[in-house]
Parts: sequence; structure tokens; C-alpha cells
Amino acid sequence: MNIIVFNGSPKVKGNIDLLLEEALKVIDITKHKVKVFNLNGMDIKPCQDCGGCDNTGVCIIEDDMKLIYNAIREADRIILASPVFFSSVSAQTKIMIDRCQSFWCEKYLLKKELKGPLYGRKGLFITVGGRKNDIDIKCSRETVKAFFISISIRDHEIIGFAGIEKKRDILEHPTAIKNVKDAIERLIQ
Repeated sequence: MNIIVFNGSPKVKGNIDLLLEEALKVIDITKHKVKVFNLNGMDIKPCQDCGGCDNTGVCIIEDDMKLIYNAIREADRIILASPVFFSSVSAQTKIMIDRCQSFWCEKYLLKKELKGPLYGRKGLFITVGGRKNDIDIKCSRETVKAFFISISIRDHEIIGFAGIEKKRDILEHPTAIKNVKDAIERLIQ
């Protein structure tokens, strides 16, 4: 099974990094191929809404997204992890999502559904937000839901943790690591 992970956090060893580090231990790398994309370190330009992908489903901007496009096409499972920034995903995550407009064009304008590999396609969104209530998590969930649907992932789970303000706060959450590990287990079954 091909599993790709998008880490959209700009913080090294921040809450998202810590959650992913623990959660990915669940995956048996002798049975599954795992590729992690640390979006903060990649050269990804924002979508220019230029229409270049309207007739082909292929983005005309040349940058590191070409690696991501290929990985998405081959993925059985996609894990997207991002902190909440102003009621949405991080800028690094949003740029990658916006550049998946070419998949939207392929699917809706060209009527070519992105076919899943052997195991079908499933997704998981992992997020943390600083507010004590979960309104920001609910808002970011809508962006991610649209992303998953555009890349033909209808079956997805969203797991978020509110009130996680400071770096490493996630380690004080009583169930976060277990909850994320359980979500990964469900994802790869």
C-alpha cells in the first residue's frame, strides 16, 4: 500500500511533528511504502488561477508540485497534517491544496475521475488549534474536505485537538497520541 503524508507545519518538532512521529510508528514499513512531504521545505508556488490546467488537468507551473502530483496519483492512503492558522490550514498546506486545482479540472471539467490504486483511496486529516473551542478545527475541516473530494477521496477521517497553543502542548493531551495512532490503524486496514 502506498501511503503519502503531507506535513504542513512550519515548526520543527512542533505539535504536528510530534503527532506524526508517534503516529507513523504504527505503520509497518515492510508492508507499506511511506513517503513524507515536509511542505515547509518545498519549492511550491501559489496557484495563479491562470487557466493553464483547464483543458489538460495538468498545472503549467514548474516546481516541486510535480513530485506531489505523481505521489497523489499513486497513493492508496493520504495523511494530511496541519496546524490551524486563522481558522484554516497553514499557508504551506493551503498552497499545496490550491495547486491541486489541476485535479479539480481533470475531474469536473474533463470528466476524468482520479482512479484509486489497488487498495482504493482513503484519507486522514490531523490538526491542532490554539482556541479552547473547536470552531477553527471545524473551519479548516471544510478546506480539507474539499481537497479530499477533488482528489477522489470520499472516505476520510478528521481528527483535531483544540486548546493546543504552545509547542509540545500536544504531549500533555491525555489521549491525542493514542487517538491519532488509532486513526492510522483504521486508515491502513
